[in-house]
Amino acid sequence: MPASTARSTDTRRNILDAARRIMAHKGYSAVGLNEVLAEAGVPKGSFYHYFASKDAFGEALLKSYFDEYLADMDRVLAQPGRCAAERLMAYWQLWRETQSFDECQGKCLAVKLGAEVSDLSEPMRLALKEGTGAIVDRLERTITGGLTDGSIVIDGAPRETAQILYDMWLGASVMAKIHRSLEPLDATTAMTRRLLHL
Repeated sequence: MPASTARSTDTRRNILDAARRIMAHKGYSAVGLNEVLAEAGVPKGSFYHYFASKDAFGEALLKSYFDEYLADMDRVLAQPGRCAAERLMAYWQLWRETQSFDECQGKCLAVKLGAEVSDLSEPMRLALKEGTGAIVDRLERTITGGLTDGSIVIDGAPRETAQILYDMWLGASVMAKIHRSLEPLDATTAMTRRLLHL
């Protein structure tokens, strides 16, 4: 890769990383491009060299976020020497930990931006749909693995159970933010165990 291409890729990455840090606290609409560029140390006039529009920037931000999130999720769900139920509960424990930051403000952009940007931008809504769908896919595979290894028992279909669990955890994360308390996540952990008959 030529040095200029590598620098351009690094600068784009710096902009996305800066935006993620800021928007995890403030949301999408409350953050101006100048604030992101200042945080990234990038000249104001160069934004459109890296992104065609703020919409394209938001879409790239979410895709980048989900790429990293799914890679981390894959590592947790592939831990050797553990049954599927243990790997799945390790994933939920990690979720609880990441949502406990900053008085339960968390780090999840799906939680922080989901409702806000779904009404503002169709490309961003679709990026959220694709990313959250990929999470549910992985949960479904792990639940199916648990049925096979005998560590999980469910009353419905694996996909339905995976979707219910994800929706439940997403809702609990929002409630944890509202109440500034981990109680909704702790209650959801207990309900997850009941749904999986653990």
